[in-house]
Amino acid sequence: MVARPHAERDRKVVHIAMGGFALALRWFTWWEAALLASAAVLFNLFVLHRLAVHLYRPGELTGSARSGIVLYPMSVLVLVLLFPTRLDIAGAAWAILAVGDGMATVVGTGIRSGRIPWNREKSIAGTLALFMSGALAGTFVAWWCRPNVTPTPELWFSIAGPIVAALVAALVETIPSRLDDNISVPASAAGVLWALTLVRSDLVGPALAAAVEALALATAVNVAVAWAGFKAGTVNLSGAVAGTVIGILIAVTSGWAGWVLLMATFLAASITSRLGLRRKTLLGINEERGGRRGAGNAIANTGVAVVASLLSVVTDSQDLALLAFVTALVAGGSDTVASEIGKAWGKATYLVSTLRRVPPGTSGAMSLEGTAGGIVGACALAGIAIAVGLIPGGALFPVVLGATFGSLAESLLGATLEAPGILNNDMLNFLNTAIAAAVAVLVVIFGVTLGASSAAGLTP
Repeated sequence: MVARPHAERDRKVVHIAMGGFALALRWFTWWEAALLASAAVLFNLFVLHRLAVHLYRPGELTGSARSGIVLYPMSVLVLVLLFPTRLDIAGAAWAILAVGDGMATVVGTGIRSGRIPWNREKSIAGTLALFMSGALAGTFVAWWCRPNVTPTPELWFSIAGPIVAALVAALVETIPSRLDDNISVPASAAGVLWALTLVRSDLVGPALAAAVEALALATAVNVAVAWAGFKAGTVNLSGAVAGTVIGILIAVTSGWAGWVLLMATFLAASITSRLGLRRKTLLGINEERGGRRGAGNAIANTGVAVVASLLSVVTDSQDLALLAFVTALVAGGSDTVASEIGKAWGKATYLVSTLRRVPPGTSGAMSLEGTAGGIVGACALAGIAIAVGLIPGGALFPVVLGATFGSLAESLLGATLEAPGILNNDMLNFLNTAIAAAVAVLVVIFGVTLGASSAAGLTP
């Protein structure tokens, strides 16, 4: 079947209009909202194509379960199930998806503007439209749904939270990948909103004062280090700029102990990327740009750690935030160590999803040498974190376990989703660190370590 003209316009009208149902979350219970979202999934999966075939893009009718028309209500359902007591978060993320993502297409195709440098398929106008429209819609829905949340969220959260979430969602949407926007936009927006629920507003002022006091020295040191890295060929210009910002944020929140761990993970990655260069070059699996790391790589490997570091000074759960910070950095560093050692010295490489032997450097492939190197690297980096006082000695196990689990998860996702272009390497690195941090925190919270969470010397 061939879609009639203007089908994309009609599709986006429906996409935006369906966001109006988010307003009903002010009165629904979570299970009522989940039932309605489930009904929408089934309707879009089995009925809609019989009534409005022109809304479907070419190829979607043969794989309708993977089409945006089905993924949209599926994402809403997942949001409701993940945040049953915070339907304001579910509603705000839904509004950012509906209005923000919808307007991004409308404006991006209707207004001629410059293209995003790292993704020529995305326009600056469309990205700005997602941010501004999503921020407005998300803020209104979050404020509208406040009466249905107990205790009532602070007003600053309902106003500022969706604005930050829309900004992050707009940036995530520019990442060059084939991951459907109906997944990436609400997932990133909801993740930001959830993180902001951990913030205690009375701690923000003292944290800002302390950050300002430490800012001058942190800036001077990180600019010098970034410049040295650029001259040494370990980072390109974008990587140097991103690294400077990341280093400053970590130094003024986690202190110099956190900064030392950041430098240790960077050095571990840089050194191991230069191991076995002759073999990597012959096999065509050496690092791009001569091993220089860019902004994307820096953000992917340290983004979760930066968020955890920021939370560590504005939340009651400082111990868990620092645990997440350490684990995220250790996971990013040890995964690079594992990958580079495997490419340099791995004798047999197997695809984690099928256990078939594959050439070194294949996405999702693992070797015994690389895996062992990664675990040793995780232990060494976690040991540094313990030595500088970021975490107690009992936290070694959850950190190494989290880093190992994150690496395995990344390999599985890489083996299945990177080749089709659904996820790229930077997204895989980000997910690795996020999964690792989550596993370590859950291990402590549920008392897996030595039978009780207190055994690690941490307070959940």
